[in-house]
Amino acid sequence: MMHFMASRVRRMLFLYKNNKNNQNNVDSKTNQDVKSIPFDKKKFDLRKVELLRTVGTGTFGRVIVVHDKCSQQYYALKVLIIEELVRLKQVEHVKNEKSILMQLNHPFIVKLYWTGHDAKFLYMLFEYVCGGELFKYLREVGHFSSETTRFYTSEIILALKYLHSLNIVYRDLKPENLLLDYSGHLKMTDFGFAKHVKDRTYSLCGTPEYLAPEILQGKGHNHAADWWTTGIIIYEMLVGRPPFYDENDNRLCIYQKIVSGDFDFPDEIVDENAKSIVRKFLRVNLNERLGSSKDSMYEILEHPWFSDICWSDVFQRKLKPPIIPNVQSDGDTCCYEQYFEQDWSEIPLSSISSRNLFKEF
Repeated sequence: MMHFMASRVRRMLFLYKNNKNNQNNVDSKTNQDVKSIPFDKKKFDLRKVELLRTVGTGTFGRVIVVHDKCSQQYYALKVLIIEELVRLKQVEHVKNEKSILMQLNHPFIVKLYWTGHDAKFLYMLFEYVCGGELFKYLREVGHFSSETTRFYTSEIILALKYLHSLNIVYRDLKPENLLLDYSGHLKMTDFGFAKHVKDRTYSLCGTPEYLAPEILQGKGHNHAADWWTTGIIIYEMLVGRPPFYDENDNRLCIYQKIVSGDFDFPDEIVDENAKSIVRKFLRVNLNERLGSSKDSMYEILEHPWFSDICWSDVFQRKLKPPIIPNVQSDGDTCCYEQYFEQDWSEIPLSSISSRNLFKEF
C-alpha cells in the first residue's frame, strides 16, 4: 500500500516464474459494501486510535491499519519519518502529494482524510482498503480473463479521466498501486509521482517496465503517458507480465524495447478487441496514441472492447466485480503481507528546523 509497498524483488519473482498453466478460476461472491460514517476532522484525535498492524513499509516510514475508538472506523495511517524526508530531499515531494490528494474525490481513488505531524513523524490518514493489491490476485492466478481485465480497466479509465480533467498526471499506474475494496472495486493509491501538468513535464519518474518512451527520451510528457501505462496494465492482466521486460531485469534492455515499441501477444490471447486497444495505447508516436489529445476520451470510451459497457454503471459501481476479497470485516488485514512492527522509540526527534518545514502539514 502506498508507493513503497511491493518490493521489486517480489515483482520479479512473480513476473518470471512459469505460470503458463495457471487459469483464472477465481469465484465471485457477494458482499455488502462497508457502511461508513462521514469523517469529522474536528473530532478526530490521533491519540485515540489503536495501532493494529503494518501493511506496508518503505524508506521513509510505513503504513499501519488503525482503529478509531471514537468512530469505530478503520483507517490506513501513513507514518513518515521527518528527518528521513529532509535527508533525502523529499520535503516538496510529500507536500505535493498531500496537496493533490486533498482535492480528490472519486469512487476509484483512495481518500485522504487528515494530515498532521509531531516531533518525529508526518501522518497521513487514508481510508483503509482492506482487499489488498490487485497485484496479489494477479500473482495468484497468473493472468486474468478478458472479461475480468475489462472490468478493472473500465474503473482505471474513469479514475484517469477524472485526474486528467484536473490537469493531474498520475505517472505510477501498476498493479501494486491498485487496491480492491471490501466489495471488489478498485481504489487507485500512492500519488507520490502525481503532478499538475498543463503542458508537459520533464522529470524522470516511475517504474521501469511502465515508463512511456517520451519519458525515457526526455522529450517531455503529459497525460498521454498515463494512457501508455494503461496499455501496459491491460497487457499485464491478460498475459501475466508487462509487454516490455527482460528476464535478467536489465533496465537498459527494457528501455530499448520500450523506445522501439516492439511487442507481441502470446497465441492464447484471442480477444482481438483487447489486443486492438493495447496496440493503440502503446503507440510510440504520440500523435497516433489513443488518448493523446485532450478531446480523445470519446475514442477510448467508444472503443469496441467496451461495446457492452455502460459507463454510468461503471461510475456508480453497479457492475459485479469478478473478484471479491475474502475478508471478514472492513478492518481485516489478511489480504496484506506480514511485516515486522517498528519500535517507534528508536526514531530520534527531528530538529526544529526540519519540523518547521512541515509546520503547515
